[in-house]
Amino acid sequence: MAHSYAGRHRNAPTHGRRRAPRSSLVTRAIRRPVVTSSLLLAVVATTAAGYQATDDHQTGAAAYTVSTEAIAQANELSDTAIEDNTRLAAARNETNTSIAASQEKDRQKAVAAEKAAAEARRKAAEKVARDKARKALEAKKQAILANARQDPRAAARALLGDFGFDDSQWGCLDNLFEGESGWRYDAANSSSGAYGIPQSLPGSKMATVADDWRTNPVTQIKWGLDYIRRSYGTPCGAWSAWQSRSPHWY
Repeated sequence: MAHSYAGRHRNAPTHGRRRAPRSSLVTRAIRRPVVTSSLLLAVVATTAAGYQATDDHQTGAAAYTVSTEAIAQANELSDTAIEDNTRLAAARNETNTSIAASQEKDRQKAVAAEKAAAEARRKAAEKVARDKARKALEAKKQAILANARQDPRAAARALLGDFGFDDSQWGCLDNLFEGESGWRYDAANSSSGAYGIPQSLPGSKMATVADDWRTNPVTQIKWGLDYIRRSYGTPCGAWSAWQSRSPHWY
């Protein structure tokens, strides 16, 4: 009885798991998502090896074709990744530069604000010191004026600045009032009627300053300084005129 030979032959039907067609393997290898170039090359190499084991002649050409396409795709993906990384690095550098510039700007603003605050504190402290000094001088001046009967010279010297005269005019004023009245607030000229330290003629003119002109040296000195400023410009101008006249007057 004849038996059919069912040996292992290339065309003999096989049982169990069927070998996938080469075209489907190639398609799956090409269409399979590629995560990295290394993984893609590994898949291509494995696929090519499987083809070669099945059919050296047919698979060799297919493996060569698939490997070339896969390598090209991997290179393209690698180039794209490099470009993406380059863009990301550039964007990151730009962001870092922008952040650094913003931080530096904020730092400079903080430094400027601190300088401005320090300058404001300095000016405020200087103003406080000036106000304190001015108040102290004013208090001293008022004490001198309050003592004008005992020391009319000190009172006159303290009043010079109120009429625009500096201390260089003091010597001329001292000589002028000494020659007129000897610095006596109650000095009276019986022949002319002139009165007081500046020898106002008549004495009642000094009432334009205050009603106490008869007894207050400060009132008399203020009137005399104003008269000198209006008539001679400065105490030294009045003193020069006084000296040039005989009998002396100004």
